[in-house]
Amino acid sequence: MHVTFTQSALPKSGAVAVLLPQGAKIEGMLAQLDKRTKGAVARAIKSEKFKAKTGQLIELIAPAGTSLSRILICGVGDPSKLAANDMERAGGRLAAKLLSGLEKAATILFDSVAIPEMDESRMAAHLGMGVLLRSYRFDRYRTKKKTENRPSLTRVMVATSNPTKARNDFAPLRGICDGVFFARDLVTEPANVLYPVEFANRTKRLAELGVKVEVLGEKRLEKLGMNALLGVGQGSARETQVVVMEWRGGDPKAKPLAFVGKGVTFDTGGISIKPAAGMQDMKYDMGGAAAVTGLMHALAARKARVNVVGLIGLVENMPSGTAQRPGDVVTSLSGQTIEVINTDAEGRLVLADVLWYAEDRFKPKFIINLATLTGAILVSLGREYAGVFANDDELSEQLRKAGDAVDEKVWRMPMGPNFDKMINSDIADMKNVGGRFGGSITAAQFLKRFIRNVPWAHLDIAGMAWSEKTTAIIPKGATGFGVRLLNRLVADNYEARDKD
Repeated sequence: MHVTFTQSALPKSGAVAVLLPQGAKIEGMLAQLDKRTKGAVARAIKSEKFKAKTGQLIELIAPAGTSLSRILICGVGDPSKLAANDMERAGGRLAAKLLSGLEKAATILFDSVAIPEMDESRMAAHLGMGVLLRSYRFDRYRTKKKTENRPSLTRVMVATSNPTKARNDFAPLRGICDGVFFARDLVTEPANVLYPVEFANRTKRLAELGVKVEVLGEKRLEKLGMNALLGVGQGSARETQVVVMEWRGGDPKAKPLAFVGKGVTFDTGGISIKPAAGMQDMKYDMGGAAAVTGLMHALAARKARVNVVGLIGLVENMPSGTAQRPGDVVTSLSGQTIEVINTDAEGRLVLADVLWYAEDRFKPKFIINLATLTGAILVSLGREYAGVFANDDELSEQLRKAGDAVDEKVWRMPMGPNFDKMINSDIADMKNVGGRFGGSITAAQFLKRFIRNVPWAHLDIAGMAWSEKTTAIIPKGATGFGVRLLNRLVADNYEARDKD
């Protein structure tokens, strides 16, 4: 989808859409459309009892008196309560409707929406972002898709009073969308295509944006002593990898921010094998690694003025004659020993070594890890929130605020010594599961044992990496959750600002 910004004017053809807040009168360009259609717009609003509530939509097909294919009027709700993410959702709803038609181009008129403390150009930019996010499709493996089912729309023009400023405001948002799309593509790919080495190869594309990419293969990982990570992959014919991505956009002397992602490209559960039903979904058990990779793309694309390092552990968890067994003991990079009670609790083993390595090598300002770690978090929070576990109140609150701002919400979960005792082992320093109860919490307690003297947060995104339904800006499937959340965290709290 190509989103452009043009000077405010009524188009002569194609589809046209207008945003309307509650309480607004028919004026400006909407009034011009009403005049052209000989009052059809006003009659439609009246007959539909249209109150311009959020999500309300009126459609006029081939309106008389014009050469337009259709007119859409989209309600955006109370203007005093609107924010940037409301504009994104409005853009997404319009995109979904427009994609159902046969037009190749459409125009969204943006002259009648007033939001306090937010300029028109910025609103228009976020509207365009919503259009772009909702337009995502993954058709790589479709060979017989019917022509009538393919969307015709390829270009959306947002008409605004200052298109130059809107284009400037949109440029970094476009970079963020590209990062989200990169993450969505990675999560959607089947595991026979996207295995650890191939995932690592795809991260090398980031070099074009100025990201330094380093891939650590199995020999290097063995030499380092990442035995917890390597143990997970020892049953697979696919080589385990760790990728280190560095973006240096800040002060050369400043400590970097560190983001760590779990990248299990397919998770059978290993010897503790999962039930067959639904196992195909385990291709997205690398959602944390995809989010970190997408974040690095977004930060580099918008030239973020901050130093960031992203590390991902990439592995395939398979049962075989060489696979790790329940009851095995491994020595992690930290030197701590782990009794592997359940080989399907493998993500925490992957993260344990990469977290230790991240802190030891980079001495970061903080570490945040993301993982589709536990089914237990879905029992707690459903598909509405990601779980946050943290050793630092300030970092946790920053994540909450960033999540609220971009509608990728998180909820802080408890931790404590009584939960930590649940993972004590009879024969090793710890075991990798803590029993039936508090599963997402004991997993977090496990990870915390591999954090030393740095603020840390763990995001359990098991319920958020994949959506079973289409929302305003997310088509059914991979969500790219975490890219926008962490980009906002960085932008609001850690990025260098121009001096006045």
